[in-house]
Amino acid sequence: MRTIWRVSILMMPLSIVTLGASPHDPPSHRHMATKGAGWTELIGNMDRMHAAMASVEPSGTSDVDFVRLMLPHHLGAIDMAKSELLNGNDPQMRRLAQEIITDQQSEIQLMELWLKQHVPSAHDPTHAPDGDGGKER
Repeated sequence: MRTIWRVSILMMPLSIVTLGASPHDPPSHRHMATKGAGWTELIGNMDRMHAAMASVEPSGTSDVDFVRLMLPHHLGAIDMAKSELLNGNDPQMRRLAQEIITDQQSEIQLMELWLKQHVPSAHDPTHAPDGDGGKER
């Protein structure tokens, strides 16, 4: 019985900590519910951007990796800027958001074109980057 009591006492601080936000949660996520719809939308946009960037597989070529990571980064910036247009009130920030959308879209087009010119299509039967017909290992 004494052992159970000691274990219970030791577990109390752990249960109290787990009721709140995890200490591993980024500070920006800890109080999301109290910040409003605009904040929640921005964080959602950022989370989707980070997930998309994390899903990019390394190509072994720095230039290609840079572009493949920048594409979801730019798309995330566009999503965040659209959120500002929907929720923001400051004319200067709304103007900046519109400029971000325009600039990032232009850069996305440039990067997509560059990828088409520098990375052979996976559907191209003549492309065998690893000498194995392009098959995954």
